[in-house]
This record gives sequence, structure tokens and C-alpha cells, in this order.
Amino acid sequence: MLIDTHCHIHDRETYDFVISHQHNPLKENYDPEKILKRAHENGIEKMITIGTSHKDSLAARAFAEAHPSVSWSYGIHPDEATSPGAGGALRGPAAPRAEGERGWMGDTTRPPLGTRKAEGLQDPPGKLAAIGEVGLDYHQGEGARAAQIKLLERMLELAIKNDLPLIFHVRDAFDDFWPIVDNAGIKRAVVHSFSDNEENLKRALDHDFYIGVNGLATFADLPTPPLERTLLETDAPFLAPVPVRGHVNEPAYIKNIAEFLVEKHGRTLEEIAEITTKNAEKLFKI
Repeated sequence: MLIDTHCHIHDRETYDFVISHQHNPLKENYDPEKILKRAHENGIEKMITIGTSHKDSLAARAFAEAHPSVSWSYGIHPDEATSPGAGGALRGPAAPRAEGERGWMGDTTRPPLGTRKAEGLQDPPGKLAAIGEVGLDYHQGEGARAAQIKLLERMLELAIKNDLPLIFHVRDAFDDFWPIVDNAGIKRAVVHSFSDNEENLKRALDHDFYIGVNGLATFADLPTPPLERTLLETDAPFLAPVPVRGHVNEPAYIKNIAEFLVEKHGRTLEEIAEITTKNAEKLFKI
């Protein structure tokens, strides 16, 4: 069994956008049932579909609730830090709300996520897997640095309140990231799509964080994490691995990433699958 620990298969808008901009797209439109069928045919039995904004996270939850093999995460991506939709996160889960205002998750049918620990999470076991993807991204500059940091701090509070692991997105921002994480005392996390240097890889491993390895590793010169701290992910529909680079990515291609690691580590495909699956099940409890 293989697990795709990071994909966006609930997000029709993103899939349609990527399909329309690929030089060699799939010869069909977005069809989540076919995407799931191809994943299962290639031995990918579990997937986590990732929230990147408040609205997107609710869509991820709905998708996961409708598909037994899919779990979901609640997250607000750092690119969303200055958007109106991040307002609830910047107030914080304990902040007072005006009469009639929507809850933390913006969903009036359920209690706010930040207050649900005492009552118990209402999602079925294994469905809400993590808080993420959250983090810092300065790739386009540091114009929103303060807002990103404040948002990240609120997301860390949310994970701690609900005893959930974190899925981190960190790009060109590790100098700010490490002090924030250390101050919060975060112990359970994965650094998604790691693409930095050996020093930051070592720091992540020293924190006992897992490292997300996806198609990027198959065509970029990146440091290789130990298999015992590796999670497989696609980031579908982005970052399709060699030999399907240029196609729209999907969870079925986790097998290609696993085969790449066979060569990297000199292990069998069965060993890669067993170790990375145990890693995912341990971190996310899925």
C-alpha cells in the first residue's frame, strides 16, 4: 500500500487551470472519480487532500466525507495571509465574535474548530488528518512578512488546541520559521515539498519532523532525507514526477516517486511502500 500525503484532488478550479496550461495535458477534463480509480489501481489506497484557505478547506472536508479513502486537512496557505478570508485566523480561535458572526471555520453548522478539542472532533476518526498547509513563503518578496508570521502563529495554536500534526509550507523563509516553531514547541509535523539546503534539512530532522518528497525530487538536485523520516506526496495537480513530467499530476503517480526512491536508497519497492506508509500512519493517524 502507498499513501499520497499531500494532494489537492478536491480542487476542481486548480485542476482545470493546470490542465488548461499544460503542454501535454490529460485527454480529459477533471474527473475526481477517475482520478481516485487510477490511484487505487496503482496501489495508492489512502490520500490526504489539503486545504489552502478557509473556503478551500471546507471543500476538502466535503470531498473527504464523500470518499472513504480520502482524509483532509484544514489550512490557510501563507499566500492567503493578507486576504479577507484569513481574518478569522488573525483574530484567533479564542477571540470574541459579534452576534451572528460565523465561527472560526466559518461554518455555522458545527462548533469552531479551535473550540472543539474539549467536545471531541466531530469528523470521523482519520478524516481530519492535520492543520496545513501553513507556513511562510517569501519567494515573491517579504511584503506580507508580518501578516504571514501572525497567521502561522495562529495556525500553530489551532494545531496545539486540537492535538493535530502540522503540514508546513516553507519557501525562502527558514530563518524566520525556526524561531516561531521552536517558541511554540511543535513536535509533530512534515515539511511539505522540501526544496532547501542540507543545513535546513538537518534542522528539520533534528526537530523529528518528516520530510515530504514529491515529483520535484525526481528532476531537481535536492538533499535526500532518510527513508525513516520520508513521506510520499504528489502535490497534485502540480509537480508531476519523471517520467510523466509535463502531465497533470495525480495521486496515481506516487508510484513513480516510490520507484525513484528505490534507486536512491537501494531498497525494494515493497520496503519503500512499507516504511513510508508506516510514517504516514504514525504522523496522521489515518
